[in-house]
Amino acid sequence: MFYPELKITFLGTGTSSGVPMIACDCAVCASGDEKDKRLRSSILVESDTTTLVVDTTPDFRTQMLRAEVKKLDAVLFTHSHKDHVAGLDDIRAFNYLHQRPMKIYANEPTQMAIRNEFHYIFSEKKYPGVPEVVFHDIGEETFLVGDIPVTPIRVWHYKMPVLGFRFGSFVYITDANSIDASEQKKITGAETIVLNALRKEKHLSHFTLQEAIDLVHQLNIPRAYFTHISHQLGKHKDVSNELPQGIHLAYDMLELNSP
Repeated sequence: MFYPELKITFLGTGTSSGVPMIACDCAVCASGDEKDKRLRSSILVESDTTTLVVDTTPDFRTQMLRAEVKKLDAVLFTHSHKDHVAGLDDIRAFNYLHQRPMKIYANEPTQMAIRNEFHYIFSEKKYPGVPEVVFHDIGEETFLVGDIPVTPIRVWHYKMPVLGFRFGSFVYITDANSIDASEQKKITGAETIVLNALRKEKHLSHFTLQEAIDLVHQLNIPRAYFTHISHQLGKHKDVSNELPQGIHLAYDMLELNSP
């Protein structure tokens, strides 16, 4: 299968509350470092001909404007939690510009949740100007979005199945605290992995910083970036200085290239 060269942009790298968090005056939330200012987690994936985003966060509009995205072909959803779907209404702008429905790739539980959350999109008598979407099911097999092959990876967010995605040599996983051995095989041979690393203290449904580091070493992936970061993790500069070689904290608007 042909894998095009990709540019990946981190549209957001924060946890569900974002950083800074509302009404918090901790050192991280008060930091003047732009790398400590994190919108909710999402990435933009671009080939020469195809542009997609993973998740439409509550910050989706701001993210699209900040990254100056003029064309969007599809949205891939990891799961149905609000910090990953809440911005879906703002795909209306792309409906208008491109004069076509937006392709939405999601598994069945996520599709059901979106139908409930955005019921007005799917009503028989639609209000003028509501978003237009076309669902595409995600199963277990690799699928194509334009010229970009996408391999779904099932991970566990406590007891909730969540989708990660492999794009060629690049793997993106957020909102996870466990990955079955059978799904880890789908990651074998990747050159870059993105994992969630919420904080240093144990959490019910997210990898801690050390758990994420251990998994990178277990999977033997040479380059790693951590996302879905809370203010509890610490300042970007301080935590970055503690990380092993080849492992980094992602930050908003970081751009990577993947062969």
